[in-house]
Amino acid sequence: MSAKRDYYDVLGIDRTADKNTIKKAYRKLAKRYHPDTNKDNPQAEEKFKEATEAYNVLSDPEKKKMYDQFGHAAFDGTAGTGGSGAYGYGRPGGGTYTYSDPNGTFHEYHFEGGDMGDMDDILKNIFGGGFGNKTGRSDYSSYSNFENGFHGGGFGGRDFGGGFHSGFSGQYRENGSDTRAEIDVTFDEAAFGADKMIHLTDPNHSGRETSLKVHIPAGIDNGKSIRLKGKGMPGINGGKSGDLLLKVRVGEKPGFERKGMDVYTTARVPFTTAVLGGETIVPTLTGKVMCKINPGTQSGTKIRLKGKGIVAMRDSGRKGDQYVTIQIDVPKNLTEEAKRKLREFEAACGGRTKGAA
Repeated sequence: MSAKRDYYDVLGIDRTADKNTIKKAYRKLAKRYHPDTNKDNPQAEEKFKEATEAYNVLSDPEKKKMYDQFGHAAFDGTAGTGGSGAYGYGRPGGGTYTYSDPNGTFHEYHFEGGDMGDMDDILKNIFGGGFGNKTGRSDYSSYSNFENGFHGGGFGGRDFGGGFHSGFSGQYRENGSDTRAEIDVTFDEAAFGADKMIHLTDPNHSGRETSLKVHIPAGIDNGKSIRLKGKGMPGINGGKSGDLLLKVRVGEKPGFERKGMDVYTTARVPFTTAVLGGETIVPTLTGKVMCKINPGTQSGTKIRLKGKGIVAMRDSGRKGDQYVTIQIDVPKNLTEEAKRKLREFEAACGGRTKGAA
């Protein structure tokens, strides 16, 4: 008789694996080697039982602690623990899955551990739902060869309420996974919303291209995602299709910078307008507006244009603001007459041409 394999090697995990990692590893192996889906593979049943045994121990904190200290000896009676074998059939809180294959051979797989909800969850993910509901009965009405239902109901007892005593066959149901892609939109498309056609390669059809119409909601920001329900990977045997998540990449718009719902722009005004006051034309997302410049405006001054920013994606009645930074154009090529006038202006200001009080 061959020596037992290390439980961690059986599940393909590290000794530091947490409870979720252990469960995930077992679920993967149980799905792969379950007798219902491996009728032509005589080794699958042994691998299924081996994985189940490993999970029984490593999913139970106390048993895992004993196994880490003594190895298999912790459960075969040689470590002085008083145990009744690796499965520990006599202990409460366990369960049994019984199975009859097409040849009439009877099989029995034992589950134990402190949390039967974990096993319910694993079986639900293998077979597609219906375990552990309020009545303790299954919803497997879609399996044509499921005869006589559950005997006794529920998974709360020693043997899952009698287990599957009759012809449980058929394939498991599994929901499709979500898929992810990226979509490029312009600054204005993100600000105002748009409908775009995208073309994606379908991995299930040898590179076939699929076209989808996507609505870009007004106000969406760079890095946010759009969810298209049911456009991801298809489910197996009637399982729901996953979703398609499109990550949005927003392009730039010359002269505009976006920060959340607010936008930032720059306006250049003549030196005389900054000194004497006046008006200047400022571009906004919805067109040009006339903006008042107060006398003595300094370079770097910010003017707020309320409600000229980006609309809130989930509240069309709310908008951000636009902030206009004033930059003063200083003349470079002055005539002698202009220079003389500026000197007169400087003298009139008492020698101070900046910020005169």
